[in-house]
Amino acid sequence: MLQLKTAGYIALDNLRSRKSFPPVWQDMTELEKSTDELISLFREERFNVSKELGGGYLIEEVIDRFVRTDDREFMDDSRIPEQERLESVKALERQNAFLQLYPRHIDILLPLIRQASERFRREVKILELASGSGGLALALASELKRKKFPARITGSDIVPSYIEKSNRRAAGQNLPVEFMELNAFDMKRLGRDEFDIIVTSQSLHHFSPGQLAVMIAQAGQHATTAFIGIDGYRSALLGLGVPFVAGLQAIPSFALDGLISARKFYSELELAIIAETAAGQHHYEVDCLWPLSVLTVRFD
Repeated sequence: MLQLKTAGYIALDNLRSRKSFPPVWQDMTELEKSTDELISLFREERFNVSKELGGGYLIEEVIDRFVRTDDREFMDDSRIPEQERLESVKALERQNAFLQLYPRHIDILLPLIRQASERFRREVKILELASGSGGLALALASELKRKKFPARITGSDIVPSYIEKSNRRAAGQNLPVEFMELNAFDMKRLGRDEFDIIVTSQSLHHFSPGQLAVMIAQAGQHATTAFIGIDGYRSALLGLGVPFVAGLQAIPSFALDGLISARKFYSELELAIIAETAAGQHHYEVDCLWPLSVLTVRFD
């Protein structure tokens, strides 16, 4: 439920037959605009298909429309003092530890890291976008250090206090990772193929479709191997479960963020449309590794 695959595939075929998908773009500004418009067009076409199919298909579509929101999470609101936002980010890290999500994320990343290592015969260079408190980058660095696996890990975020805090933690734990300030969809300061793998975890839903497309396209300029996006799987179960688990910490703003995030998760087809618009038809795959959606875009 909330993936709406039957109506979605029909809607996507309709857009292809009308030459509305994939759109043509020349620069990042056009890519962002055309992807935002395309996802809106896809959702409208899917609604029309659902009406034609009727019955349960239409009920699911109506529920999806009722649930979906564009509200901004508390931790993303620049009007909120950074220290208060940092508390929400730290609460997310505690939740990830409780749910044992970092080991899952590392298991997803390790095969690609090994492939890059075998291909280049040198340390693998990994960049995490929108690192927040740095939990995944630190956990990955710890695991690779334990395995004596040669890698250089860089975390990044747009919030300076997150970077400062994460660098202190990395130094205190003596881990081979550094954090830098970077806008996730403005990577012009990075060098060509400066990294091998660019990853973002649990933050795809924080960005608009156009911003995600720009992120993927720019990753293709700065990564030799792949972009990986990991996020929650859009479903009714997670729509209820994420805010419930978030509420266990008794932090009202974080519980609200859990509710908003669960309502914003992208469906598999939406992620596929965004990836194909940014990188082409044969260069990506979207997998469900419950309770996660995993988008992999290859550049090699």
